[in-house]
Amino acid sequence: MSTDTTSAPNFIRHQIREEIEAGRRGKIVTRFPPEPNGFLHIGHAKSICLNFGLAEHFGGDCHLRFDDTNPAKEEQAYIDAIKADVHWLGFEWAGPVRFASDYFDQLYAWAQLLVREGKAYVDDLSPDEIREYRGTLTEAGKPSPYRERSADENLDLLERMRTGEFAEGEKVLRAKIDMAAPNINLRDPILYRIRHASHHQTGDKWKIYPSYDFTHGQSDAIEGVTHSICTLEFEDHRPLYEWFLDNLPVPTKPRQIEFARLNLNYTLTSKRKLKLLVDEGIVDGWDDPRLPTISGMRRRGYTPASIRKFCEMIGVTRADGGLVDIAMLYHAIRADLEDNAPRAMAVLRPLKVVLTNVPEGHEERYEVPGHPAREDMAVRKVPLTREIYIDHDDFMEEPPKKFFRLAPGKEVRLRNSYVIRCDEVIKDAAGEISELRCSVDFDTLGKNPEGRKVKGVIHWVSAEHGVPLEVRLYDNLFLEEQPDKNRDADFLEHLNPESLVTVQAIGEPSLAAAEAESRFQFERVGYFCADRHASREGRLVFNRTVGLKDSWAKVQKQEVQKKAQDTKKG
Repeated sequence: MSTDTTSAPNFIRHQIREEIEAGRRGKIVTRFPPEPNGFLHIGHAKSICLNFGLAEHFGGDCHLRFDDTNPAKEEQAYIDAIKADVHWLGFEWAGPVRFASDYFDQLYAWAQLLVREGKAYVDDLSPDEIREYRGTLTEAGKPSPYRERSADENLDLLERMRTGEFAEGEKVLRAKIDMAAPNINLRDPILYRIRHASHHQTGDKWKIYPSYDFTHGQSDAIEGVTHSICTLEFEDHRPLYEWFLDNLPVPTKPRQIEFARLNLNYTLTSKRKLKLLVDEGIVDGWDDPRLPTISGMRRRGYTPASIRKFCEMIGVTRADGGLVDIAMLYHAIRADLEDNAPRAMAVLRPLKVVLTNVPEGHEERYEVPGHPAREDMAVRKVPLTREIYIDHDDFMEEPPKKFFRLAPGKEVRLRNSYVIRCDEVIKDAAGEISELRCSVDFDTLGKNPEGRKVKGVIHWVSAEHGVPLEVRLYDNLFLEEQPDKNRDADFLEHLNPESLVTVQAIGEPSLAAAEAESRFQFERVGYFCADRHASREGRLVFNRTVGLKDSWAKVQKQEVQKKAQDTKKG
């Protein structure tokens, strides 16, 4: 599998190439360092593709390391899900799965070293007091009254913190850097907090846990990571990242490079807010197909190739390009499934049709290609019987002028079969259409009718042989393009009440054998995926991945045409 993204902007790849050509770098080592406190989402997919892609491009390694410094919010279930997501996307990490907790002993020894050298101290200020003493962006901070404790006293207090003598929040270990630094991250940042929490990897060994900032760079250095790739919100943390590397006897010195994170419209990627949606039962778990989690996208029908393609399309830049149009993501999966998804017919709003001149018990079977351009896909056997179902949307009793589907006295072709004419409309007691009576022109199989044009072609399913399906029509979870733009407002106010509509449909017989996560184009309807949970229960449930219309491709085509016209004018 290739992850080369030479067609898209990637400033990091260019910088690394320059380092290699200048002889400043040998083997490239990157890492993907998720915190195991939730499921991965599409923003993480961009980071995965970037880090693993860079390693592959330059013949290096990429590590998978869990930054597990907050055991209260971490679970083994998240670790298992993250590993599964990385594998599913098509990547293999170098060596074993790594954990920041693997380095807790070394980090503690380095913390003691900083204390002995007068570069760290134990502080008794409360969290609120630490915030107050830190100052603001326009005002310098002021030193803690505990900043000048002796090294011996600090070492003693730190060890007593480690053994659990003090309560949570009673003390912290802070680096002694510069309380007047313009960068607030350098104003004596916290290195260790007291947490009386059991850890999923280390058990009850530790009563203190290192901060993310103290853990991250040193873990990179221990592992020989050459490039620590992170999003732009960590740019202000880079001086601190480098301060630790400069003041500790680390074996290597990685380089931190920041890139613009992915912001996708109509989408939330805040783990806290995604967790709220899950915990409140607003969605059906972390793999709900409406969520931007990788497992949710997988359940919806996205393919690994489509997600990698999307990440390639958006490129890697330092500039915050604003919102990425979700239509780009839809384009990526639609293009993949157009080429690779087998076809099938399914009627989502069934309307019964009786073919009056087809005898009772008569049956014809057509061999239909699994894909119009793929001879390697198995043919389907589609039966035609006296009674069939068409979609309600393909019939109008009083059609407008350019309606080319079925109407009273009008003709339409059944896909892969005959031309039929609607002769009679049957209604129920409420006046609703319940059945159509139609006749078949038997001289139209594979050829046009004599002396007249039939423009419309509709899909259909045999009433006798069709299989019942539950079809879940998924749409954007939010109606607002930026659902959490206003921090003072409740993002739940923007939920789309029509984000999931479930219908009972009828599918052609071949769908009865659909395996979990198999994907199809339901002809004239859209792309769908067999739900893996329902498949385990023996039920046929299909999730709509995306519709057939490609608005992004249309916009791109218009832009190309406009540029061509502008060039001619110039």
